Amino acid sequence: MSDFELTLLDYRAERFPRTIAHRTRKVYDRLAAVYPVSTLLFHSRAHRAALRDSGVQDGMRVLEAATGSGEMFRRLVKANRNGLTVGFDLSPRMAARTFNRVRRKHPGAKTSCQAVDARQMPFADASFDTVFCCYLLELLALDDIASAVNEFYRVLRPGGSLALILIGQNSGIFNRIYRVLGGLVPAFWGRQVEERVPALLEARGFAIASDRTVRQNFYPSRVLVARR
Repeated sequence: MSDFELTLLDYRAERFPRTIAHRTRKVYDRLAAVYPVSTLLFHSRAHRAALRDSGVQDGMRVLEAATGSGEMFRRLVKANRNGLTVGFDLSPRMAARTFNRVRRKHPGAKTSCQAVDARQMPFADASFDTVFCCYLLELLALDDIASAVNEFYRVLRPGGSLALILIGQNSGIFNRIYRVLGGLVPAFWGRQVEERVPALLEARGFAIASDRTVRQNFYPSRVLVARR
């Protein structure tokens, strides 16, 4: 049994519905038009930090998993004007809105955004220099997190970087509020997993290159960059 499988066994007692992905897609389809508000209020500072820490350079092949409202994706396209920037989201409406906005703002960019499941990506092995994933793992069951991490590793070239943004767990008051919200609407809020993710990454073969906590309007985010 591999280190990755042993690490997963340590967390298998946790209960989180594997079928939640279907409900998540429906929720985010319905909220596609208003979700950018929460991104601007709580996520944009972490997005900037992840972009700086990732080492993205113009001309790379960049992938973003779970683009959401597209705020991070637009940053990536702007920073990678002469490269290829690919994005996807489980929600078809989110993906379509993100792609349409990027095409209007950067009509000459080599980019695409489609509806894809992070657990089964339709991309070739070692096809990207950098992968970004912001606030997705909280919405996945543990086995599905493992599947996504495996896919990140597979599509990255050797030496490539994975930039993750996770909901922080370093504030007791925030944690209690988040647990309540997650219990009410798990398909939208999910649950906090950031304390577990570094061990999963390292067990899979990633090396943590940078790790920081960013706070915006009392909302904590953990920004991790790992190398394949």
